[in-house]
Amino acid sequence: MALELFGTKSCLYTAELRADLEWRGVEFVEYDVESDPKALERMLKLTHGLRTVPVLVEDGRVKQVGWQGRGCTVG
Repeated sequence: MALELFGTKSCLYTAELRADLEWRGVEFVEYDVESDPKALERMLKLTHGLRTVPVLVEDGRVKQVGWQGRGCTVG
């Protein structure tokens, strides 16, 4: 299964994590939880209600929340 990135277009930390993954050549699928309610619902299930992005998921398990100790809160 591909790596999944849950984030928002407005979150600087989502952009930084995306840039890092792209720079390292890591394949991933990205979901914008502000514009995709189903993605937000799935992210909340995976994080047990945590509303911080970015969230990196590998094989259905949360691998990382935030980027370098920082993140954005989703409303």
